[in-house]
Amino acid sequence: MKSMARILLLLLLPAYSALAVARTFHLQDGAAVSVDPDTNRATVTRDGVSTPLWDGAHRMQDGSVLIINRGVAVPNKAVLEPEPLPPPEIQEWEGAPIVGYSPCEKLVRRVCGKEDQCGQVEGCNLARQLLDMEEDERAASENRNRMTYTSGQCQTVITDASLFPLCAQQDH
Repeated sequence: MKSMARILLLLLLPAYSALAVARTFHLQDGAAVSVDPDTNRATVTRDGVSTPLWDGAHRMQDGSVLIINRGVAVPNKAVLEPEPLPPPEIQEWEGAPIVGYSPCEKLVRRVCGKEDQCGQVEGCNLARQLLDMEEDERAASENRNRMTYTSGQCQTVITDASLFPLCAQQDH
Protein backbone atom coordinates (compact mmCIF):
# COMPACT_ATOMS: atom_id res chain seq x y z
CA MET A 1 0.00 0.00 0.00
CA LYS A 2 1.68 3.18 -1.20
CA SER A 3 0.54 6.73 -0.58
CA MET A 4 1.93 10.26 -0.14
CA ALA A 5 2.45 9.71 3.56
CA ARG A 6 3.53 6.10 3.18
CA ILE A 7 3.15 4.01 6.28
CA LEU A 8 6.05 1.76 7.03
CA LEU A 9 7.57 0.05 10.02
CA LEU A 10 8.66 -2.68 12.32
CA LEU A 11 10.83 -3.41 15.36
CA LEU A 12 8.97 -5.85 17.55
CA LEU A 13 10.11 -6.83 21.01
CA PRO A 14 8.26 -8.86 23.64
CA ALA A 15 5.17 -7.18 25.11
CA TYR A 16 5.76 -4.92 28.08
CA SER A 17 3.50 -3.33 30.66
CA ALA A 18 1.98 0.13 30.15
CA LEU A 19 4.38 2.90 29.21
CA ALA A 20 5.63 5.18 31.99
CA VAL A 21 6.26 8.30 29.90
CA ALA A 22 4.39 9.64 26.88
CA ARG A 23 6.53 9.37 23.76
CA THR A 24 6.45 11.70 20.79
CA PHE A 25 7.73 10.76 17.34
CA HIS A 26 7.58 12.31 13.89
CA LEU A 27 6.43 10.50 10.76
CA GLN A 28 8.52 10.88 7.64
CA ASP A 29 6.12 13.63 6.46
CA GLY A 30 6.80 15.56 9.70
CA ALA A 31 3.48 14.87 11.43
CA ALA A 32 3.80 14.41 15.20
CA VAL A 33 2.84 11.04 16.69
CA SER A 34 2.30 10.63 20.42
CA VAL A 35 1.69 7.44 22.37
CA ASP A 36 -0.42 7.64 25.53
CA PRO A 37 1.55 6.14 28.45
CA ASP A 38 -1.51 4.50 30.02
CA THR A 39 -3.32 3.02 27.02
CA ASN A 40 -0.58 2.80 24.34
CA ARG A 41 -3.07 4.53 21.98
CA ALA A 42 -1.32 6.54 19.29
CA THR A 43 -2.46 9.84 17.83
CA VAL A 44 -1.10 11.83 14.90
CA THR A 45 -1.20 15.64 14.78
CA ARG A 46 -1.15 17.49 11.45
CA ASP A 47 -1.80 21.21 11.13
CA GLY A 48 -3.02 21.34 14.73
CA VAL A 49 -5.58 18.55 14.26
CA SER A 50 -5.13 15.31 16.23
CA THR A 51 -6.62 12.02 15.08
CA PRO A 52 -6.00 8.37 15.96
CA LEU A 53 -3.03 6.92 14.07
CA TRP A 54 -4.27 4.35 11.53
CA ASP A 55 -3.44 0.67 11.82
CA GLY A 56 -0.30 -0.34 10.00
CA ALA A 57 3.45 -0.10 9.95
CA HIS A 58 4.94 3.41 10.30
CA ARG A 59 8.55 4.54 9.85
CA MET A 60 9.55 7.58 11.85
CA GLN A 61 11.97 10.33 10.80
CA ASP A 62 14.65 9.01 13.17
CA GLY A 63 14.57 5.58 11.50
CA SER A 64 12.65 3.86 14.30
CA VAL A 65 9.52 1.95 13.51
CA LEU A 66 6.10 1.67 15.10
CA ILE A 67 3.25 -0.79 14.48
CA ILE A 68 -0.30 0.20 15.27
CA ASN A 69 -2.72 -2.71 15.73
CA ARG A 70 -6.37 -1.88 16.45
CA GLY A 71 -5.38 1.68 17.37
CA VAL A 72 -2.79 0.57 19.93
CA ALA A 73 0.99 0.83 19.57
CA VAL A 74 2.63 -2.58 19.68
CA PRO A 75 5.25 -2.23 22.42
CA ASN A 76 8.76 -2.03 21.01
CA LYS A 77 12.06 -0.45 21.86
CA ALA A 78 11.18 2.83 20.12
CA VAL A 79 8.07 3.21 22.27
CA LEU A 80 9.63 2.06 25.55
CA GLU A 81 12.99 3.85 25.42
CA PRO A 82 13.06 7.20 27.27
CA GLU A 83 15.16 8.81 24.51
CA PRO A 84 14.63 8.74 20.73
CA LEU A 85 16.50 5.97 18.98
CA PRO A 86 19.33 6.71 16.56
CA PRO A 87 18.90 5.44 13.00
CA PRO A 88 18.97 1.64 12.93
CA GLU A 89 22.43 0.12 12.85
CA ILE A 90 23.40 -2.36 10.16
CA GLN A 91 22.73 -5.87 11.41
CA GLU A 92 25.00 -8.84 10.66
CA TRP A 93 22.39 -10.32 8.29
CA GLU A 94 22.04 -7.15 6.22
CA GLY A 95 23.62 -7.70 2.84
CA ALA A 96 23.43 -11.50 3.12
CA PRO A 97 22.29 -13.14 -0.12
CA ILE A 98 18.60 -14.01 -0.53
CA VAL A 99 18.03 -17.45 -1.99
CA GLY A 100 14.49 -18.21 -3.14
CA TYR A 101 11.74 -16.15 -1.54
CA SER A 102 12.78 -13.12 0.51
CA PRO A 103 11.84 -13.07 4.22
CA CYS A 104 8.96 -10.63 3.55
CA GLU A 105 7.71 -12.72 0.62
CA LYS A 106 7.74 -15.74 2.96
CA LEU A 107 5.83 -13.74 5.58
CA VAL A 108 3.15 -12.72 3.06
CA ARG A 109 2.82 -16.31 1.79
CA ARG A 110 2.60 -17.60 5.37
CA VAL A 111 -0.03 -15.09 6.52
CA CYS A 112 -2.00 -14.31 3.33
CA GLY A 113 -1.72 -17.76 1.74
CA LYS A 114 0.05 -18.81 -1.43
CA GLU A 115 -2.92 -17.66 -3.50
CA ASP A 116 -4.23 -14.96 -1.12
CA GLN A 117 -6.73 -17.35 0.54
CA CYS A 118 -6.36 -15.40 3.82
CA GLY A 119 -6.03 -11.94 2.29
CA GLN A 120 -8.72 -10.56 4.61
CA VAL A 121 -6.77 -11.49 7.78
CA GLU A 122 -5.58 -8.46 9.73
CA GLY A 123 -1.91 -9.48 9.70
CA CYS A 124 -1.95 -9.89 5.91
CA ASN A 125 -2.17 -6.13 5.32
CA LEU A 126 0.78 -5.53 7.67
CA ALA A 127 2.78 -8.27 5.94
CA ARG A 128 2.07 -6.68 2.54
CA GLN A 129 3.20 -3.28 3.84
CA LEU A 130 6.47 -4.84 4.98
CA LEU A 131 6.89 -6.54 1.59
CA ASP A 132 6.38 -3.18 -0.16
CA MET A 133 9.00 -1.64 2.11
CA GLU A 134 11.45 -4.48 1.49
CA GLU A 135 10.92 -4.23 -2.28
CA ASP A 136 11.61 -0.47 -2.18
CA GLU A 137 14.81 -1.03 -0.19
CA ARG A 138 15.97 -3.76 -2.54
CA ALA A 139 15.17 -1.62 -5.61
CA ALA A 140 17.28 1.21 -4.19
CA SER A 141 20.19 -1.14 -3.43
CA GLU A 142 23.13 -1.81 -5.71
CA ASN A 143 22.56 -5.55 -5.29
CA ARG A 144 18.85 -6.38 -5.28
CA ASN A 145 19.36 -9.98 -4.17
CA ARG A 146 20.61 -9.08 -0.70
CA MET A 147 18.88 -8.80 2.68
CA THR A 148 17.76 -5.33 3.74
CA TYR A 149 16.82 -3.90 7.10
CA THR A 150 13.15 -4.78 6.50
CA SER A 151 14.09 -8.29 5.33
CA GLY A 152 15.53 -8.86 8.78
CA GLN A 153 12.44 -7.48 10.46
CA CYS A 154 10.26 -9.91 8.48
CA GLN A 155 12.61 -12.73 9.40
CA THR A 156 12.26 -11.75 13.07
CA VAL A 157 8.44 -11.54 13.19
CA ILE A 158 7.53 -14.49 10.98
CA THR A 159 7.00 -16.64 14.07
CA ASP A 160 4.78 -14.05 15.84
CA ALA A 161 1.54 -16.00 15.49
CA SER A 162 -0.53 -13.40 17.34
CA LEU A 163 0.26 -10.55 14.93
CA PHE A 164 0.99 -12.69 11.85
CA PRO A 165 -1.12 -15.87 12.13
CA LEU A 166 -0.52 -18.79 9.79
CA CYS A 167 -3.11 -18.99 7.03
CA ALA A 168 -5.15 -22.08 7.86
CA GLN A 169 -6.35 -22.39 4.25
CA GLN A 170 -2.90 -23.13 2.79
CA ASP A 171 -2.62 -25.63 -0.04
CA HIS A 172 0.07 -28.12 0.82
